Amino acid sequence: MKKGLYPGSFDPLTLGHLDVITRASELVDELHVVVADNPAKKFSFTVNERMQMIEKSVKHLPNIKISYTSDLVVRYAQDNGIKILFRGLRNIADYEMEYMLYQFNRNLNPDVETVVLFPSSRNHFVSSSSIKELVFHHADISLYIPEEIIDEVKLRLPKK
Repeated sequence: MKKGLYPGSFDPLTLGHLDVITRASELVDELHVVVADNPAKKFSFTVNERMQMIEKSVKHLPNIKISYTSDLVVRYAQDNGIKILFRGLRNIADYEMEYMLYQFNRNLNPDVETVVLFPSSRNHFVSSSSIKELVFHHADISLYIPEEIIDEVKLRLPKK
C-alpha cells in the first residue's frame, strides 16, 4: 500500500488546502492529512476543531486518514510507514521555506521523498491568514473555504 502525508496547521482549512489534498489522494492508496504543531504560530482553532473541519470537508474522499502530531512531520512519516510527503507551494516565499524544510527532512530521513504540488490558479494566493483578515473585515469567504465549514469559520474568528 502506497501511503502519503500532507501536513499543515490548517487554521482554518482553505480550498487551496483541499485542492492539494484531493490531488494528493489520487496519487496514493492512503493519504494522512496531519494537523501539525507549529510553535511559531498562534492558532485560532484548537487541534480538535481543525481536525473536525478537515473531516467535514473530505467526506467525499475515501482514502483520507486525519490525525495530529506534536512531533516532527518526518518522524510521523517514519512511524507510520509513509514514504511520500506532499507539500503545497504557492509562491517564492513558500519555496524558500519548503526548500529549507526539505533539506532538514532529507537529512533526518532520506527514505521520505517530498513531492510538491502547486494549487490551482484559482487558489494559489489563498492562505489561512488571509481568510482571518477577510472575516475580520466582514468580507465574503465563500470562494476560499470549503462550504461545509464556512459558518463555523465565520462564527469563531474575530471581527472588526
